[in-house]
Amino acid sequence: MIEIHPSMTLHGPTSNSFISQRLRLHYADWGNSEAPPLLLLHGGRDHCRSWDWAAEQLRDDWHVIAPDLRGHGDSQWSPDGNYEMASFVYDLAQLIHQLNLAPVTIVAHSMGGNIAIRYTGLYPENVRKLVAIEGLGPSPTAQAERDAVGIRKRFRQWIEDKRNASGRLPKRYQTLDAALDRMKAENTYLTDEQARHLTIHGASRNEDGTWSWKFDNYLNVWAAFDMPRDDIHVIWNAITCPVLMLYGADSWASNPEKDGRIAEFNTARVVEYENAGHWLHHDQFDRFMTELKDFL
Repeated sequence: MIEIHPSMTLHGPTSNSFISQRLRLHYADWGNSEAPPLLLLHGGRDHCRSWDWAAEQLRDDWHVIAPDLRGHGDSQWSPDGNYEMASFVYDLAQLIHQLNLAPVTIVAHSMGGNIAIRYTGLYPENVRKLVAIEGLGPSPTAQAERDAVGIRKRFRQWIEDKRNASGRLPKRYQTLDAALDRMKAENTYLTDEQARHLTIHGASRNEDGTWSWKFDNYLNVWAAFDMPRDDIHVIWNAITCPVLMLYGADSWASNPEKDGRIAEFNTARVVEYENAGHWLHHDQFDRFMTELKDFL
């Protein structure tokens, strides 16, 4: 049975919040405010405490801050259930602006990487270095398949998906152990300790004693529209800081060196991790930390 207590090897951060577009958004602050700022951005349906192991190793040399994205962790959910990329980028811009973090170093995973890459292209002067773990979103092949569906059908599907989401109740687990089993099934590379920690910080207890994940179910409905890809490429091309892109060999994500997207970046290099999936910073933690510290 899971015991709810912090890992004995981790000394936790303080919890803080800031306001963005009328939402109260949470972030974990690991202290050491006199050190250079380092932002850790989690991915979709994740939470800021998934960075705890990395933050523990970085906190002596950096002022580590890990936000919960809107709709995730201990941040508020978007009232209208819309989670467009522009809103996430604005939230990141607000955090950096309100805390006066620029120039900042950013390490980001998946959707967080997508957000960080766009911010860095918009404000290249504000970012010293960027590490993006599988942060470029759908591959060119996936984008082409989506385009082939046609705008009318895609738009109608989005309306249908939103309508279905409105009637979908959050999954309830009778015990925290049941939620832990789901976490372990989602990523078989996780150790028991990792899965336990991610579950404890990623779930909250309902009034009837059951457990549910903290993220908003509407996050499962992707926004109907994004900016044109030519515009996204303009933003990518504007990045001037060193960029390290990391990919898991066993992940669903498409490696930009193999699909051609790396050509849109002037200062990026790609490293692929064997025996690692989409959460390679968990799957190959020691290698990830060594590579990360060398790059930083």
